[in-house]
Amino acid sequence: MSAAPRLVLASASPRRRELLARAGLRFEIEPAGVDESLWPGAEPLAAARELAERKARAVAVRHRGPVFVLAADTVVALEPRAGEYELLGKPGSALEAAGMLGSLSGSRHSVVTGLCVVRAADQAAFLDAERTWVTMRVLAAHEIEDYVASGEWRDKAGGYAIQESADRFVTALDGGGFDNVVGLPVPRTLALLRAAGAPAEWTSPAGARLAGESGAR
Repeated sequence: MSAAPRLVLASASPRRRELLARAGLRFEIEPAGVDESLWPGAEPLAAARELAERKARAVAVRHRGPVFVLAADTVVALEPRAGEYELLGKPGSALEAAGMLGSLSGSRHSVVTGLCVVRAADQAAFLDAERTWVTMRVLAAHEIEDYVASGEWRDKAGGYAIQESADRFVTALDGGGFDNVVGLPVPRTLALLRAAGAPAEWTSPAGARLAGESGAR
């Protein structure tokens, strides 16, 4: 008797867990624990995909058989200066978070989530990414100070969480959906699982409905 296919999420992010669960998927959680550092000036889509693949492969090598490992990585990118993008990952301190928010204040920046699914059976990798343009109003110094003091910036790319109180800083979203800014573009994730050969019941229309509900916020 063959083993039932399993889905493993290579992430400790509670936001990704929630989005995936709301899409109706059953999965196990196995954080990758890899280096998530970004290289200066990298193109955002390529950087996000590469980091997602790094996570997925680190977990997939621990498994055999019908296991699908899903990983994602979100980066925030400012427009190129002198031909190079400024990529913002997760701030390591309150001072760094304040600096990121200062850079993003009054900007139109992009939030890119890279996706990777690796089939453990043959270690084949399937990659994709989604980009959302975010317009943020000018922030007063006291707003940055108060937000940093709240601690919401912790473990958030770019130092802010749109699904929490930082939504008051954002005036417009263009391109990808709200769920992408949160950290997992659900319809694109389901499509990538289909491309990797995951069971059809994993990729029901639930994810598309979720994206519509989230994007209405």
